[in-house]
Amino acid sequence: MVAANSITNPQQAVRSKRAEQLLVTVEKFIRSQVVSSIFLVLAAVIAIIWANSSAAESYFTLWKTPTLIQVGNLRLDYTLHEWVNDGLMVLFFLLVGLEIKREVLVGELSSFKQAALPICAALGGMIFPAIIFSIFNHNTEAASGWGIPMATDIAFALGLLALLGKRIPLSLKIFLTTLAVADDLGGILVIALFYNQSVALNNLVVAGLLWLVMFALDRFGLYNGMIFTLLGIGVWLGFVFSGVHATIAGVLIALAIPSRSLIAPEHFIKTLDKKHHELRDAEFEPRSVIAQEEQKAAVTELHHASTNMVPPLLRLEHDLQPWVSFVVLPIFALANAGVAVGSENLLQTLINPITFGVAGGLILGKQIGISLFAWLSIKLGIARLPNGVKMSQIYAVSWLGGIGFTVSLFITELAFAGNHHLADFAKIGIIGASILAGTVGVGLVYRATTPPETEATQS
Repeated sequence: MVAANSITNPQQAVRSKRAEQLLVTVEKFIRSQVVSSIFLVLAAVIAIIWANSSAAESYFTLWKTPTLIQVGNLRLDYTLHEWVNDGLMVLFFLLVGLEIKREVLVGELSSFKQAALPICAALGGMIFPAIIFSIFNHNTEAASGWGIPMATDIAFALGLLALLGKRIPLSLKIFLTTLAVADDLGGILVIALFYNQSVALNNLVVAGLLWLVMFALDRFGLYNGMIFTLLGIGVWLGFVFSGVHATIAGVLIALAIPSRSLIAPEHFIKTLDKKHHELRDAEFEPRSVIAQEEQKAAVTELHHASTNMVPPLLRLEHDLQPWVSFVVLPIFALANAGVAVGSENLLQTLINPITFGVAGGLILGKQIGISLFAWLSIKLGIARLPNGVKMSQIYAVSWLGGIGFTVSLFITELAFAGNHHLADFAKIGIIGASILAGTVGVGLVYRATTPPETEATQS
């Protein structure tokens, strides 16, 4: 007979572990960025080598391969490249939307006092890069690319920060995470407002109605994963045929995903207690779960109750994270990072105003904007520095904000759609600036921080 430990006060136990769980969640998220950023780098390197090798033609031909999906009058005629950018990337923006919603509800964006510093810093980190790009490209055919250097790649930035391990204060990691989330929100607004074609209102209305149905189902406690999936696909198709970029659908779908548990905490605790006693009083062994119907039913009910206790928002975020990190983003990098740069025109590429504007925006604009707006918000009393964080560390982290890989490449495809010549200049600027910003940023963060044991000795 196997006796389980009794649960004396489950509600108190849950409350006492909340702070610890928050820290564990942040640390696990940070660590996951290290591995995913390696995959992202490998995919980008493969794309660049492939696009500049003797097999370069096969690279560009592959992504131009036409594919057709037709069901009745519904026709989706996309190239592989378009499927990646308009289809797969919806999952990335869905994940971003879930992260933003979570941060607004219970995270660092849940109160103005907590959110003020990273939001102000993110705002500066978007304004200055756009200004610098526009200085170089005002009144030219590339003027629409001002949104390219506004983005920060959260996977790369946090991945590099995680390489420094415990040397980095947790509050600094949380600041960069929140900054990147706020930056993502700004990037989404830029895409929605400035990088869309003419809008077919009838299709947009259909998408909006389906979206409202998702909210209504949540409101009346009628969440069903399959129904929400079908409604989400409907919302995405509505955006596809409306002319508004389909990835915005991913963010809107995320906002409709329930953030509450599907069962009441009291019911969960009652089920936990009841099934705990049933299993404790039974001959509970690994094989007995298969043999005994009562035990199988008890364990199944515990699993069902535990699943429903975790809000759908958190479950979907947890399930999407590995797919986005290790499948969606590497494929996106492979499809978009390939740019042919011949030795004969390399100098011309490097001195091109588009390359200069993008690189200058990411390298200079990000560090100036993030640092200046963070400093001003503190001096004006709008925000305050997190505990254990110094202004020198904020400046060091601002360099990591200049890593603009994923969303910058995405906006490049929107801003210069159909003009690969302009897009190639922007991609060179993005890749070069991201490498420089990441390298310098890690060095500056290393110098601006001290190991925990050193701090303990000094104190």
